[in-house]
Amino acid sequence: MRLIMPDKRPTIADLADAAGVSVATVNRIIGGNASVRPATINRVHDAAEQIGFYGLGVIEARKADAKPQYRFGFLLQQSTRELYRMFGDQIVEATTRRRDERVEPVVDFVDRLDPMNIAERLDALGRDCDAVAIIAGDHPLISQQITTLRERNVPVVTYITDLSAPNRAGYVGLDNWKLGRTAAWFIAQTTHAPGRVALFIGNHRYQCQDVSDASFRSYMREHATHLQVEDSRPTHEEPDQAYQMVHELLETGDDLRGIYIAGGGISGVLRALREASPERRGQVRIVCRDIGPETRKGLTEGLITAALCHPLRQTSDELIDTMIAALNTRGAVSVRQRIVPLEIITPESV
Repeated sequence: MRLIMPDKRPTIADLADAAGVSVATVNRIIGGNASVRPATINRVHDAAEQIGFYGLGVIEARKADAKPQYRFGFLLQQSTRELYRMFGDQIVEATTRRRDERVEPVVDFVDRLDPMNIAERLDALGRDCDAVAIIAGDHPLISQQITTLRERNVPVVTYITDLSAPNRAGYVGLDNWKLGRTAAWFIAQTTHAPGRVALFIGNHRYQCQDVSDASFRSYMREHATHLQVEDSRPTHEEPDQAYQMVHELLETGDDLRGIYIAGGGISGVLRALREASPERRGQVRIVCRDIGPETRKGLTEGLITAALCHPLRQTSDELIDTMIAALNTRGAVSVRQRIVPLEIITPESV
């Protein structure tokens, strides 16, 4: 790079030299009347900033115009739950961090969770967006809608929980087999007296929950034979139902040693524990998924042993990356798997 004297205004030739391109290329960028690769525009833009080129504003506008533009749909669940609102906020933030693309997010929440309604909402987003990400239970109606969108060249990426739909474009989330065994490890390592362990699941159609349910039991059979894991109890993601189940568990004996909440309902679990005597709740180890205000409060109170969470920023960035990659490789038969690392939060790290 040539040194530019402070009293000399950098010229187009100086900029071309600093960026390692031809003068003609710089002229094409400034004129905006010919195509130049985005990577080249970025290089010229960076050089213009470095040498203080007078036409930086024009180059910045050209750089913005050259960025690919996408409209992405995100079909999340239950707008009333803080966790899903956090997911939505993080997705929007991730789109603003894109350097080489402009991504317009369309975040939609589904409160009525029957498969027909979800499929219809997925269809509507697919008609309006270039690609769609979805959190949903596994169901043939949803799989069929994913196939329909693929036929329209609209890739669908599963998020947080995977689906069996063969025509999905990718999955972004945790390794749920490891998650379930990690939850079991926490309860087994902190519980030495024999007794019962309850497992709450939101809905068996959520693969993330069903897989972690199976792996939780796998670890317990292998390493914690002093603990009896009871049949899974569905909460249907409802705190009041989880509250009632914990209340009944505490009343039916004094040998409850742990609860793994694989799905929703943590606020109901915590409410029931707060109503129990200090001695009783001190005997029960709680492990749950993901972090929200209620979970954070339960950790600070010492009611929760560990929360096993998605790193929200990284997961959202990976989701946008995967959707862009799916668009750039439309027609590929392979499913992209982006496994993000598990984040573990304990009362001492909250």
